[in-house]
Amino acid sequence: MSTNTKIEWTEITWNPVTGCTKISPGCENCYAEKMAKRLKAMKSPNYKNGFYPTCHSRLIKQPLTWKKSQMVFVNSMSDLFHADVPDDFIFEIFSTMNSATNHCFQILTKRSERLSEISERLKWSKNIWMGVSVETSDYLYRIDDLRSTNAFVKFISFEPLLSAIRSIDFQEIDWAIVGGESGPKARPMEKRWVLDIKNECEEKNIPFFFKQWGGINKKKAGRILEGQTWDEMPCFDIAIHGYNRTLLFH
Repeated sequence: MSTNTKIEWTEITWNPVTGCTKISPGCENCYAEKMAKRLKAMKSPNYKNGFYPTCHSRLIKQPLTWKKSQMVFVNSMSDLFHADVPDDFIFEIFSTMNSATNHCFQILTKRSERLSEISERLKWSKNIWMGVSVETSDYLYRIDDLRSTNAFVKFISFEPLLSAIRSIDFQEIDWAIVGGESGPKARPMEKRWVLDIKNECEEKNIPFFFKQWGGINKKKAGRILEGQTWDEMPCFDIAIHGYNRTLLFH
């Protein structure tokens, strides 16, 4: 089902796939896993399998029923490019996104190898933004995989940021998000790690979005960096159904 969300860089979530498996350190304290277990206990029909990867065919066409244009985070409770999601199911999801041109769809994956492999078989309309998660420098290769795709808008989510990441190749990258881990087992994020990325973005004129400091109490920690909030992002121009490269920031 679609759900209004508190995620700062989007407006609504759409989960035709739920459930996932851990693949790298950023997954250790997965918020989606905890939420899925809670929803299963509440007898939510979409989570009867808990956090086991599950495809929901009845939700594939859902965005076509939404009249209000929205920023849509695709599969906030899963990873679209998980090995258990069939190619044909991914194609159907892309078909919906290609048709629902009044919405902007934001996809994030840690499984960049599969993304790269399947990219040429996907239709990348301008309203589809593709991103990869990079939590440490060990996963910079995901950016190279992202760059190999035909996505019109490419972005990186450095969340949870678990170490310093320097000398990032931002070539062909349109947006960067940075955030710290939250929750009772949250691993700390240092300010200098954030500033390293922000400064690189400024040098290369890339929109920078600071999502949160995180920590045990993320609301108290807030999202102020150097005295202000950073909500820069590419602009989705509804009039042309896509990303307008002449408009850098919201």
